Amino acid sequence: MRIPKAAGLAWTSDVAGAAVFAWGVALALDTSLGGGAPRGVITGAVLVVLGGLLRLASQYGAQILGFDEGRALAQARRALVFPRLLGITGPSAPALGATATLGIDHIAAEQARAARFDPVRQSATLAPLVVVLVVAVQSRVAALILFATLIPFVIGMILAGGAARQAADRQMAAITALSALYVDRIRHLPIIRHFGAEERIARQAGSAAGDVAERTIAVLRAAFLSSAVLEFFAALSVALVAVYCGFSLLGLLPFTAPEPLGYRAAFFVLVMAPEFYLPMRRIAAAYHEKQLGEAAEKALAVVPEPAARPAASDRVLLRDVVVVWPGHRIGPVSFELGATGLVCVTGPTGSGKTSLLAAIAGQIGQSEGTLETLPAEGIAWAGQVPLLLPTTLDENLRLGRPDADAVAVNEAVRAVGLDALISRRTEGLGTAIDHHGAWLSGGERRRVGLARALIADRALLLADEPTAELDAASAERIIALLAHEAKHRAVIVATHDERLAAVADKVIAL
Repeated sequence: MRIPKAAGLAWTSDVAGAAVFAWGVALALDTSLGGGAPRGVITGAVLVVLGGLLRLASQYGAQILGFDEGRALAQARRALVFPRLLGITGPSAPALGATATLGIDHIAAEQARAARFDPVRQSATLAPLVVVLVVAVQSRVAALILFATLIPFVIGMILAGGAARQAADRQMAAITALSALYVDRIRHLPIIRHFGAEERIARQAGSAAGDVAERTIAVLRAAFLSSAVLEFFAALSVALVAVYCGFSLLGLLPFTAPEPLGYRAAFFVLVMAPEFYLPMRRIAAAYHEKQLGEAAEKALAVVPEPAARPAASDRVLLRDVVVVWPGHRIGPVSFELGATGLVCVTGPTGSGKTSLLAAIAGQIGQSEGTLETLPAEGIAWAGQVPLLLPTTLDENLRLGRPDADAVAVNEAVRAVGLDALISRRTEGLGTAIDHHGAWLSGGERRRVGLARALIADRALLLADEPTAELDAASAERIIALLAHEAKHRAVIVATHDERLAAVADKVIAL
């Protein structure tokens, strides 16, 4: 993980503004106490204002640069992770909620870490040393006191940080599991209600939410421990410097003063002393981002590479292909299909027809055998439950080819037999539709998917049970359509329909 540079240097430059501010305060107070000319007070006031402006510019610039660096990191992460998440298929694929958490929440956590924590961490390695050097110009003893308190502070933060890291890892894992649980249960809410399992699912969700709450409390407990260590040593360092400066000015040191210390130097050192631990305070304020960002980085690091797609070809070739799922073995299957023709894959429910189509589409990888198929941009898919977006019917039909003209859309609608249905809708193709296809029957949703595949106009058409849930006349119409399409493109259909299998050029029985 790269550490942002520009934002860290901008935070470090804040020390320059603090030094100008401290010198202005020291000059004004020393002049006032010494009865000097008003010019010294005015000069000190000008330096105070100038130092404040320098600090404002440094902090504002650091936040802007940190945001830009975080955004650049997030863009690079998305370019790397999204193809992996979208390409993971089969039993190894994470649940939908877990995928969303990995692709959205985890990357956002890394972005927040890069924008807020990484810059102040870099500043914390440089700024305290700069403060020590600046203070040493006026008082070597005060600089030594500040530096001496840093050693036990680092040891304490290392011990607290180890506990915080483990707590953050457990919290991130619990959040991912909870997201996966919620999304999965919401998707299957009608089934849960049908079987009266609301109470059991509510207990399960409550248990997962309680686990997240407990792990969040553990993270906060570790954060509070880190803050306590920080505040203790910050207060200790300022107190020791104040005691040394006060006793030195009063001549009450129990030893011979190793250096002369005037009012101006003492005031300067006292104003600069809190700046020594200020970068650590900034780290404490952004420490939660560090914990979540590191936990997210670990989770994203184990996202596997997507399975290799089948070898690209201008034909479909399966030679002893076997697809393995937990508890299932499909195949071996062998057949070849050129630029045209109709192949029907038949078999009982659960025999693996849909999985075989998914393997041909490159959505899951085969475990054995040789598989060649067309590239993804040459394949159209008409599934049993086609994806519907909450927009118009027309936009859903154009999903695979947004630039399709009205003629192509209307021809596909007529070909699958949806023209009569659409003519009854007041807004026609502009009729609104939700993701459930509320006003469409199961067979009509399948025909929407088939029409979309026709509009996409790809060289290979994969259709999964295209005649299911249709009356005899509508099914015959779809069978004739697929037989016609097979004269112009390659068509592979998974079906129980013996009438469709009867017109196929080749039948593969599983």
